[in-house]
Amino acid sequence: MSESLGSIYLAELDAEATATRACLERVPERLFGWKPHDKSMPMGYLAQIVAEIPLWITVMCEEDSIDFVTFQHATIATTADLVRHFDENMAKARAALASIRDDALGAVFTLKAKGQVVGAIPKRVNISSSINHMVHHRGQLTVYLRLNGIPVPSIYGPSADERTF
Repeated sequence: MSESLGSIYLAELDAEATATRACLERVPERLFGWKPHDKSMPMGYLAQIVAEIPLWITVMCEEDSIDFVTFQHATIATTADLVRHFDENMAKARAALASIRDDALGAVFTLKAKGQVVGAIPKRVNISSSINHMVHHRGQLTVYLRLNGIPVPSIYGPSADERTF
């Protein structure tokens, strides 16, 4: 029997989790409001998105839609809150991906903004895209860290801050 899609997505999400958590651990609450440009997101909001994407994956596995405008975000006041939120969301995503059947991943999942449909595509496509989305925003977050003199953790190999050679 072949591997389930849920287990494949779970392995991919787990492969990104350690580096993602390391980035979140380095976001100081004193810089939650900092942003590199007027058009940029504040660091705390960006970090919260990174921490919440595993929760989006859980919703995709368990529901038929999500409204990104009315989605209830957690209240994050500290770096510890941020990391705890990520850990809780990862636990939920792991359970959801471990139990979802391949046929359920073919069901359409609808993305909404204030009730208006933005897109409707299969759950398997949305889950894969969400993992990529988390990696993208984590990359943005590493730039925010760098610009504030905060050492960037190793992600796919040693960073300039953690190089040992």
